[in-house]
This record gives sequence, structure tokens and C-alpha cells, in this order.
Amino acid sequence: MSIADNKKAFHDYFIEERFEAGLVLEGWEVKAIRAGRVQLKEAYVVVRNGAVYLIGCHISPLPTASTHIHPDPTRSRKLLLHAEEINKLIGKTERAGFTLVPLDLHYSKGRIKLEIGLAKGKKQHDKRAAEKEREWQREKQRLMRDTRS
Repeated sequence: MSIADNKKAFHDYFIEERFEAGLVLEGWEVKAIRAGRVQLKEAYVVVRNGAVYLIGCHISPLPTASTHIHPDPTRSRKLLLHAEEINKLIGKTERAGFTLVPLDLHYSKGRIKLEIGLAKGKKQHDKRAAEKEREWQREKQRLMRDTRS
């Protein structure tokens, strides 16, 4: 079940490969995510010191958060991946000009997981072509629907 999608990622990038990662979260963050107070639009993923981090993901704290904690909505959160996956990501991002983007925050067996994509940037003409194709598919559906009636 999806919690938050990053639709902008599919518009700006070609997604080559997908990985599912766990997140290191605090208690208030889990409660806020379960309440749907999360945004992935401006977020990105980086590899630092052999670890993968989610940066710029905004989790709005609930107003009922405890008084003794001071929530930071945009703190860097560590992602949990297998060592061979991290090594693969390091190799691809350093050599091949790929970047890592968060695609989808979802539940998997009761846990909150983040799907990250190994992506290559789209050029402006690629974005226009994708938009034109989407509009053509929509028009085709409309024509098919009109002919059936």
C-alpha cells in the first residue's frame, strides 16, 4: 500500500532499476507517516561514506508530538540496504552518470519502506515526447469510448 509517490521523478528521469530500502526513523516520524504527513517531491538520495541517505524528505510532525523532543522535519535519514546493493549503487552513480531518486514510500509487511530508483536524467525533448505520447493515449481512449456509445 502506497503512502506517498514522487510523480516528479518519473517526469524528470528515466528509471533504470529499482531498489527497496528500509528507513531509520524516530517514533514521531513513524506516527506522522502513518497519518500521511510526508512529502517526497524535493527529496533525493545520496551515498556518503559507504551508506545511503535520504535528504530533503519532509515529514510534518503531528501537533500531539511529545514535548521533550524537538522534531526536525527535513533531517537526513539513513536507508537500509544490503551491502552488495550499496556497492552496486556506488559503482553506477560514480561511473555511469546515474542518480538516485526516491520513487515511492509504502508499507511492506507492516514496515515503512522506500523504493529508490537508479535514474538517468531526461532532456527537455524527451519530456515533450513523453507528454505527447500521454496525450495521444488519452485521445485514443476518448475516441474508443465515443465509438462504443
